[in-house]
Amino acid sequence: MKKQIKYIIALSLVLITGISCKKEYLTPVPLTSVSDLTAFDTPERILGNVRTLYSNTKAGAFYGGRYIVYGDIRGEDFLNETGNIVTGADVWALNPTGTSTNSVINLWSQAYFTINLCNLTIEGVAAKGPSVLSATPALTNNYLGEARFIRALCYYSLLQYYARPFADGAGSKPGLPLRITAIKGPGFSDLARSTVAQVYAQILTDLNFAEANLPLTNASAELNTIRAHRNTAIALKTRVYLSMQDYPNVIVEANKIVSTLAPFTATTGVAHALQPNIATVYSTFNTTESILSFPMSISAGDNPTVQNQLAFYFVRNLTLPGSAEYSLNPLGIVGDLTGWPNSDARRGLLFFNAVTNKRFVNKYPNGSPFLDYPPVIRYSEVLLNLAEALARMNTATADPRGLALVNAVRQRSDASVTITAANQAALINVILLERRIEFLGEGLRNNDLMRLLQTIPGKGAVPAKAPSDQGYIWPISANEMALNKLMVDN
Repeated sequence: MKKQIKYIIALSLVLITGISCKKEYLTPVPLTSVSDLTAFDTPERILGNVRTLYSNTKAGAFYGGRYIVYGDIRGEDFLNETGNIVTGADVWALNPTGTSTNSVINLWSQAYFTINLCNLTIEGVAAKGPSVLSATPALTNNYLGEARFIRALCYYSLLQYYARPFADGAGSKPGLPLRITAIKGPGFSDLARSTVAQVYAQILTDLNFAEANLPLTNASAELNTIRAHRNTAIALKTRVYLSMQDYPNVIVEANKIVSTLAPFTATTGVAHALQPNIATVYSTFNTTESILSFPMSISAGDNPTVQNQLAFYFVRNLTLPGSAEYSLNPLGIVGDLTGWPNSDARRGLLFFNAVTNKRFVNKYPNGSPFLDYPPVIRYSEVLLNLAEALARMNTATADPRGLALVNAVRQRSDASVTITAANQAALINVILLERRIEFLGEGLRNNDLMRLLQTIPGKGAVPAKAPSDQGYIWPISANEMALNKLMVDN
């Protein structure tokens, strides 16, 4: 029952520093253990703690696999092949109603574990960074920006499963326990839930700080992909504001990194742009389209463990097979040949198994040990976030720039198609369709359903789930309920 708090305390009192072999920028290998009193006493130890934040965010229970998988399989575009509860069959069936289920407990625990590491790092760097990093004074705020960016990403991610969407009561419903100070010992678990709006406010405070203090660019294309920089914070803000239905601020933020006219690119900071060939995004992981992805390597602890990897869930490739837990629903987006014609290059990112007559997402084709980089934010998302915000703000017509943005994404993969829209509603519909195509297998479908307070469509034998139905959002983790006397379940 006390597993979660024991983990938090253990890593609060003993922080691990060091570097790994291949992916040294993110994943420290435990070379030594130091007390939290001295964990920030050298530049190397401070950097080691910052890297630890990324390595925990990319854990298999979080962005290394399951968080992304859950975001897709809750939607209507996948069918479960195994019935295995361990690999999310209850999530797919929209029925993880027990507070002790693996999905409910593990995602909550990993996210809050990472949040506590962020809080430890923020406090440690704020206290010792100015003196320890005096030779490179900007690093103190750079590191604080990274820690606050990751904390914001964790809180945003938790909101998508464990709290009512912002659109339900303008954020007035119960959100999450908003822990922004580090837990270093027992007796600090009791904390009431803040409202959804209060949690979003903290997320934006963190991201605004990150934008102001992160570097414009990092030292290499790889670091620009796997470590946060200014445009990473801006990109995440477009997602956050879209989830709040705050369309004017989506436009404000996106305009910082999207040019007014096509070809749409970022003109400051990292030069983000769409790749001419969509397949490049999933084979060359550090292109300028990849705003944030997490690296994987063969080093122990530097890739998701068994039954967590994206390819394990989605791929049935005859040469490098995963477990193929989830095939594509023929009645879902893959079956819409009008909206998504065969001429679209993104259909080349699917695998058709002629033996079973089933299709699978093949964006992550590498077999065991599954070293594909899980995508967190791509530039195409920023373009479509902006397109939708423009469309929703322009009630008079189909917004011309919004239409140009969605066509930029479509025509990158299918130059033979020009999307048209007669009015605002038609443009919004084609943008939402484009999101389902573009981000298939990347975990954004649940976010889109939640932010619009839409019914989750049924699939197979699973009935639709209305916003008022039990299971529309998840219960709170049993561990949290046991440890936090002020916690109230959903």
